[in-house]
Amino acid sequence: MSHPIGRRSLAALALVPIAGCGGSPPARAQRGAALPDFADLAERVLPAVVNIAVTSEQRAEVPPELRGTPFERYFRDRRGGRQQSQGAGSGFILDPAGLLVTANHVIGNASRVVVSLQDGQEYIARVVGSDELTDLALLRVDARAPLPSVGWGSSGAMRVGQWVLAAGNPFGLGGTVTSGILSARGRDIGAGPYDDFLQTDAPINPGNSGGPLFNLAGEVIGINTAIYSPSGASAGIGFAVPSDLARPIVEQLRSGGRVERGWLGVAVQDIAGEEPGRRRPTGRGVLITGIERGSPAARAGLRQGDQVVAINGERIETSRALVRNVAALPPGQTVQLSILRDGRPTEVPVQIGRRPAAS
Repeated sequence: MSHPIGRRSLAALALVPIAGCGGSPPARAQRGAALPDFADLAERVLPAVVNIAVTSEQRAEVPPELRGTPFERYFRDRRGGRQQSQGAGSGFILDPAGLLVTANHVIGNASRVVVSLQDGQEYIARVVGSDELTDLALLRVDARAPLPSVGWGSSGAMRVGQWVLAAGNPFGLGGTVTSGILSARGRDIGAGPYDDFLQTDAPINPGNSGGPLFNLAGEVIGINTAIYSPSGASAGIGFAVPSDLARPIVEQLRSGGRVERGWLGVAVQDIAGEEPGRRRPTGRGVLITGIERGSPAARAGLRQGDQVVAINGERIETSRALVRNVAALPPGQTVQLSILRDGRPTEVPVQIGRRPAAS
């Protein structure tokens, strides 16, 4: 779950009194009273937060010193060519009937998934579907009775600086909550084409992957998935898949076990200055730098050098926005692309295709 970055030097800090910072006792009491008490929230949501233990079978690697020797066959025969690995993560119950959400990288290619509830109940889970591009997975367990569950909140309604609560299974310790604020929105950390992460300083550690990030109403506004850390532990920079992105993905997995995304078949880049040998694009938008043969874009007559400025009248100013907007469209739908070609505006109807699995 960790995405480490290089170690950074830490300058020596000195605690220096600042005039007026302390305030009068009533002022201090007023500030203290404004801090949230998470006890009721934690008590309400923790029963729906689960620990996930996975077992995966992997091909056993022959040690280099045995390759090409008589012991190589002995090694393969003894191990059967396979070896098992263990892993752990977190998740949350979305439906009392036994549907659970977690991170795709938690389950990976697991041969066995065991879900443990806070009250000690354990269930064998099966994978309903997963989506590698957004790092989400949906599991199902056969519950003996309705399970405690939590619902979605709107990540788009969250403001930077608002309080959040993260819950999960850090370092295998079981149900744990940590608090912090929403530090930033729309973070691109290079994980994939649909990066749009929430950033939080609520401590997130290995084992928290797949666990929920709550607002103060107890609604899931994110799924914890990654951290930046020089040590592998929380450094106050954690990332969560926003609920507004996760919710439709989970619904597709629930209904069909897979995610279908719209596709144009173009290579694009943000417009930034003049391109050698080309007339400088005007205004803002996205420049088409390549078109795949036989793609929806090719069939619609789009050309290299066209500048996309809107989809169905909605302004498009970055390549990330174009990719996300097209991906959200159902394959087969025809949309109107507003483009600039040699500086002249034109409208091009395009029938959206289905994104290839390897793209």
